[in-house]
Amino acid sequence: MSEKNKADEIRYVGVKENLAYGFANAGQVFGYNLFAGSYLSMFFVKVFGIPSQAVATMILVLGIWDTINDPIMGSIIDKTRTRYGKLRPYLILVPLPLSIITVVFWSGPLLMQNVADVTLKTIFMYISYFVWEFFYTIGDVPFWGMSTAISPSPSDRTRAISSARFISGLIGGLSGTILPVLIDLSQNNVIGWNLKQVFAFMGLLAGIFVIGLFSLAGIFTRERVVQSVQENSIFDGFKYLFKNKPLMMIVLSNVLGTLSSVAGVFGNYYYNEVLNMMSLSLVVGLFGTLSGYAAYAFLPKIKKKLDNRQIIFMISIIRAVVGTLTFLAGYKYYDVWYVAIPILAIQNIFFGFFGTVNMIVPTEMIGDTVDYMEWKTGVRNEGISFSVLTFVGKLTSSVSTSVATALLPLIGYSVVNNTLADGTVETIATCTSAGGHPTQFWLWTFFTVVPNVLGLISLLPFFFYDLRGEKLKKIRSDMKVRRAELSKQVSGGESVEE
Repeated sequence: MSEKNKADEIRYVGVKENLAYGFANAGQVFGYNLFAGSYLSMFFVKVFGIPSQAVATMILVLGIWDTINDPIMGSIIDKTRTRYGKLRPYLILVPLPLSIITVVFWSGPLLMQNVADVTLKTIFMYISYFVWEFFYTIGDVPFWGMSTAISPSPSDRTRAISSARFISGLIGGLSGTILPVLIDLSQNNVIGWNLKQVFAFMGLLAGIFVIGLFSLAGIFTRERVVQSVQENSIFDGFKYLFKNKPLMMIVLSNVLGTLSSVAGVFGNYYYNEVLNMMSLSLVVGLFGTLSGYAAYAFLPKIKKKLDNRQIIFMISIIRAVVGTLTFLAGYKYYDVWYVAIPILAIQNIFFGFFGTVNMIVPTEMIGDTVDYMEWKTGVRNEGISFSVLTFVGKLTSSVSTSVATALLPLIGYSVVNNTLADGTVETIATCTSAGGHPTQFWLWTFFTVVPNVLGLISLLPFFFYDLRGEKLKKIRSDMKVRRAELSKQVSGGESVEE
């Protein structure tokens, strides 16, 4: 075997560190899944009793703020130089305050259960959500930056990302399992909790997961890619960002695909208001979960046949076709659970499998753009580059949640706040009709066909994405030589390999 191939097989990251990185993501995702649009709209509108228009505006405004906030945080990270690295200090500091604000946020309706003034509720909503977003950004940007800095080896990075996605799917995804069950138990008077208490309990659990697991990233992971001694200004960080054409194509694709994410929001309303049982989403989700785990075994084979850009095209086209077929199959039976559930389960087999692939591939692509800019400019920018991954994710979630929430009154969904004799405020939701169809039909439509067909628009920028094939191979080969030279400079003349 040649020396080059031997070098390619060097493994820098051990099992223990990969597991720590994976469990850390699980702790983060457990809480984030509650905020990621699908439950957030229901929480504010149905549980907190805030008008849907006010909720839609708030989510949109803070989503736009994130488009600025995340890159600023990324630039600050790229300026950071400590003996722990430029990413780890933030991962060490952020879990505690993030845990506290998570608990406070989801306890809002319980803390203000005797408050009928919508203005006060809206103020609480804005402040608590803003503070949560602030601390989440401080932790999320360096966490995903670590997926590239953890090793110079592409295979190490794939393993780290796969570990993060796989373990977060197992453990972080539990919030999406527990909450629907508790909602059904509450609404059917099986347990003595109302929805306000249910969401407060979930907030407490999320806070425990954040402080208990997310902190592992700062304690056990290491940065191995040698950084340049030069510190860039925040302005330089933005300048490099806009010079990074492949990264800009990824950003534009995600922005164009924003409306495809409304499916998650309408899905929760569909299960709760049409089928009257949130727990049925778990039955459907089980099929997606199983096929999603299978995807980890098939991903290496897929990557041997297709490059990352081709994989993105394949996923979007399959989602559009399957979503359309799902809509047509349930067109007349969307409110009959024993017909709709098998149809959705079949859909989720495809969505779960390709959804897993879609969680790994774009993260790898952003890592490639970091290497590309280092190859082009001599400077690494994990912070500013991976801030794009985080802010695009939050922007997509915010805009899609805002749009979906704003559409609720237009399809005949509304809520009314009633003050009871004991002074507590009760929120009652009603479904009527719009455009000649009942609200339930529109919930089915926006849950299945509309978002997945609109998702095809996101493919347009990838026609101009050229970080692949021989060009990508050359970049990786050149950077291996350059990093060895930089390592000698930093270590005083000897090449450093760990």
